[in-house]
Amino acid sequence: MTIRIIPRLDIKGPNLVKGIHLEGLRVLGKPEMFAKYYYLEGADELIYMDVVASLYQRNSILPLISRTAREIFIPLTVGGGLRNLTDIQMALRSGADKVSLNTAAIYDPHLITAASERFGSSTVTISIEAKKTDAGSYEAYTDNGRERTGVDAIEWADTAARLGAGELIITSIDREGTGRGYDLDLLKQVSGLVNIPVIACGGAGNIRHVIDVIIEGTADAVAISSVLHYSAIENQLFDNDMYEEGNTEYLQSERKFSKVKLLSMKSIKDNLSHNGITVRPINNFG
Repeated sequence: MTIRIIPRLDIKGPNLVKGIHLEGLRVLGKPEMFAKYYYLEGADELIYMDVVASLYQRNSILPLISRTAREIFIPLTVGGGLRNLTDIQMALRSGADKVSLNTAAIYDPHLITAASERFGSSTVTISIEAKKTDAGSYEAYTDNGRERTGVDAIEWADTAARLGAGELIITSIDREGTGRGYDLDLLKQVSGLVNIPVIACGGAGNIRHVIDVIIEGTADAVAISSVLHYSAIENQLFDNDMYEEGNTEYLQSERKFSKVKLLSMKSIKDNLSHNGITVRPINNFG
């Protein structure tokens, strides 16, 4: 099996942002610049999440997706604020290849079946934001990790797969943005239960974490953000002076983030290959 490496871009307004535990979002720059760079670096896909769309009950990144789709020719997954079939259709018409559903699907699970039947299961991804409880189980959250649902995340993953989801994005709220590694127990439980691809998300701090979530967590794909985003910024790969609104303190500082070991797409794929993990080759766009 070929493992996909997928940069995840969290979007708030016009900016790429990053937080810890899905909170404390800091502005990192223009998402278009990062997306183009990752595409040229050999990313297999991109995930775009409008992290405030459900909170404000609207999705504002479709113009960004339209611009991105004209220049980037790898699959784009778009999530955040997609509430019904019309919203899904608009996202796909804007250039998305897949949509990611969370809040709307939890409150109306049959939306998964309706979307799968209308647009094809390969276009329907279910995003599950899971937080470990004191009892050791996992609870699914909505609204970018802000709202509890009382829904068991493992059972919900199984239900979503049976209702027609084409793949799952499993994000550990506890690990997200910390650089402490993926929640392997969470990933193993989900992967062992469903027969659709599982994308691991939340916690990568070094290459060992990526290798472990593939081998031990049995993930089919890996979503990565901090180690890639901060690497791009630290290496000053593009001008980020044109940022707008939000917490821009990081961009105005000396730009150091010590909790992760910075990685490039090439270093990730080279390391995985050296560890016997099959990845897609990096195309030469030069």
